[in-house]
Amino acid sequence: MSTDADLANVPIDRSGYDPDFLGTSVTLPILDAEALQDAVLWEGSNVIPYTHFSLSLSKSRRLARWVAWNIDGAATKRLSRSGIDFNKDSRLPEEFQSGNELYQGNRLDRGHIARRADLVWGEAAEAQQANEDSFFYTNIAPQMDDFNQSSQEGIWGQLENALYEQVDVENLCVSVFGGPVFQPGDQVYRGVGLPSEYWKLIVFKEGGVLKARAFLLTQDLDQLRVALMLDEFRVYQVSVGELEQRTQLVFGEPVRLADDLWALRTEDNTPLSALTDVEW
Repeated sequence: MSTDADLANVPIDRSGYDPDFLGTSVTLPILDAEALQDAVLWEGSNVIPYTHFSLSLSKSRRLARWVAWNIDGAATKRLSRSGIDFNKDSRLPEEFQSGNELYQGNRLDRGHIARRADLVWGEAAEAQQANEDSFFYTNIAPQMDDFNQSSQEGIWGQLENALYEQVDVENLCVSVFGGPVFQPGDQVYRGVGLPSEYWKLIVFKEGGVLKARAFLLTQDLDQLRVALMLDEFRVYQVSVGELEQRTQLVFGEPVRLADDLWALRTEDNTPLSALTDVEW
């Protein structure tokens, strides 16, 4: 049996998100010119790799613009989060990362963009490294504490689980993209614009056919100016096209073609009230 000391000495290749994970190329989203200028660079690239996920970090917002991750449902491990601290990534300039100074003494929670449970798969050392990598502040975004107690958390936080329960996912492999929606009017708190919307895009194969399903979480932060109080959360299923418009990201053609719910728009849509409302 491998000990913790043994695992600590095993070198881990942080190769990041794998675009060929599903057997069909599902490339990373493309930033427009303005977003690219705003991106933190790592070794000359705006794509920053971790174990089983990659992300692009915004200098001005000090949060990830997008995070992309792979899930191998057949190789998932049950690992504890005990003893793992949230940390800034020492590979990147500290001034472009929002750390604990944003979350102290208020009702903001540190919310994982790429879920920890999604990332802990593979060999023991690999899974443990992914477990630890998930706690870098670059993968964290501010959410009101009520979010984790809201009925909507059961939808947003369990979308991947619901997919496995309702769909015969090919090889139990899924690729996911997610992040905040940056808007000019986002309320600035402690120097950080707090996103009022988050998005998630889930890509998988069913019966050999690539499918893409997009979702939007809307938070009402109107009362934030007064006392960091939250009014309501709403989760919508939307089209990839609307997601591109809201995020100013461009997804690859295979993803756009994999969205057969192209007509879904938030303004014409009803919020999801249960996971069974999702159209896979």
